[in-house]
Amino acid sequence: MSRTTAKSFALSKLLARRIWLNAQGLEERAPFGDGSEATRLAVEHLGYVQIDTIHVIERCHHHILFTRIPDYRCAHLDQALSVDKTLFEYWAHALAYLPTRDMRFYIAAMKRHRQRPTSVKKEELRRVLSLLRKQGALTIRDIDDDVLVEKDHPWASRKPSKRALELAFDRGEVTISRRTGMLKTYELMSRHFGFEKPPRPATEGETLNYLLDRALRAQGVVSLDSICYGDAPRKPAMRRLIEARMRRKELIAVELEGAGKLEHWARPETLVASDMPAAELLHILSPFDPLVIQRQRLDLFFGYVHRFEAYIPKEKRVFGYFALPVLVGDEIAAVLDLKTDRMQQKLLVQQWTWLGKGARRERKMQIEEALHRFERFQLAR
Repeated sequence: MSRTTAKSFALSKLLARRIWLNAQGLEERAPFGDGSEATRLAVEHLGYVQIDTIHVIERCHHHILFTRIPDYRCAHLDQALSVDKTLFEYWAHALAYLPTRDMRFYIAAMKRHRQRPTSVKKEELRRVLSLLRKQGALTIRDIDDDVLVEKDHPWASRKPSKRALELAFDRGEVTISRRTGMLKTYELMSRHFGFEKPPRPATEGETLNYLLDRALRAQGVVSLDSICYGDAPRKPAMRRLIEARMRRKELIAVELEGAGKLEHWARPETLVASDMPAAELLHILSPFDPLVIQRQRLDLFFGYVHRFEAYIPKEKRVFGYFALPVLVGDEIAAVLDLKTDRMQQKLLVQQWTWLGKGARRERKMQIEEALHRFERFQLAR
């Protein structure tokens, strides 16, 4: 598609940042309310919350929710996943918590996994599914009669039953009914959710509309890259959908300051923004936060290039092993390398790197106050 002939909206980076922050629920103190219900509302609004195994501080899925829900507790996510069943685990651009109401948009991906070749033996898959039917939900630790095999990947398991459970998960035959740390409890999908039959899979057209609406809701101003993050094959069809919505005047082209030829779009009502200054809220962000994870977009909007350096040799690190950006108002003001010492019950600041041009003395006090609150969250279990 050539650049549209319709008049585009000129958007400054400052206003673009504020629109994105507002869409992310980072410009209000408690945009999703309080208590366990806020967890469901936050994930439904964001569309996904990424899961990661790194445990230098509290795991990222809890951290992302704490950033947006001041009274968040890890038990709230457990409640939504295991009891209320309003969330489920599956693949977005990475493994993530997803709203159960959106499950039908992932059924087609589950079916595609059933058609792919696999090294898992059919008898292993039948065996674990039979165990689940007979014994109920189980973890990999409950299966102790495996004949161990050699790993074919550093992150693979030596247990054939684990590979079979992971394949059944990818195919949508089983789901994760509970997590204890990173230990997963598997259950039959149909039994966990009480399905007589799984939800009707969305058509490709419905899925494209869902992905576009999700991005518009959680990003405000979107590009093809941000809508189809981790899903590049859908870009041509997504572009056609955007063109159709523009013809209906549901979207408007945005000429974002500094974006060059990279096209952006937004709903017309999104661009009607207040001239009042943004609230100077402070957030210590996870490196897997939806605001941070799309690195090129973060650089374009905020002028900040985040580096995830956990897998970089120590002598080449700039910000530290597990660096977390600190958002003050609409600026990334600092980067903190943090570690939770659970034995000593302390949150440790390994490295503090200042960015930006704000008043550092005042901001240092703000950040230290936020660190005390963050420490209480880290040690709340």
